[in-house]
Parts: sequence; C-alpha cells; structure tokens
Amino acid sequence: MLKVIKESARERCESRDGELIEINGEADHVHLLVSLPPHIAISEYVNAIKTNTARVLRRDFAAQLKRFYSEPVLWSRSDCAISVGGAPLEVVKRYIEQQQRPH
Repeated sequence: MLKVIKESARERCESRDGELIEINGEADHVHLLVSLPPHIAISEYVNAIKTNTARVLRRDFAAQLKRFYSEPVLWSRSDCAISVGGAPLEVVKRYIEQQQRPH
C-alpha cells in the first residue's frame, strides 16, 4: 500500500513542479518530505493525495482494508504540515527513513 501512496505523491509533486524527496509510513500514518513551489497550497496537495490514494487503496486492497475499516473513510480529516526551511534536509530525510514500516 505504501508503494501506491508513494507513486501518487510522486505524480502529484511532479505535476506541480515539485519533488518527492522521501516517504515512509507506519501502520497508522505516513510521512512525506516534499519540495513544492511556494504558490502550491500544502492543504490542497495533501487533500489531493488523500483523495486519490483512498480511492485506489479501497479498490485494490478492499479485502485487507475491510478488516480494519467498516466506514467508507480511509484517511482521517486531519493532517500535519511542517515547514523545515531552517533544518538540514538530510536530518528530516533520515527521520522519515527511520520510521518503522508496517509488516
């Protein structure tokens, strides 16, 4: 499932002249490190990824997801966007890489 999310995030970045730098996830959340032009609203970018991936994941992984999600909602309505303009990207990238992937 993380591969589907990665592909969607990469495509969304590239279509907006941005770059997906790193992605990783745990059983209940996903971390993305992206570089986007300043005119792109982060909330719209995240919403587009959540909408697309929810549709694709529900279609392609219905049997697996059915065990965990009885409602027709995959993602929570919340998200968190953090600017790292002052932090070295390698530190943030390493943090994301070190997240434990679900089995």
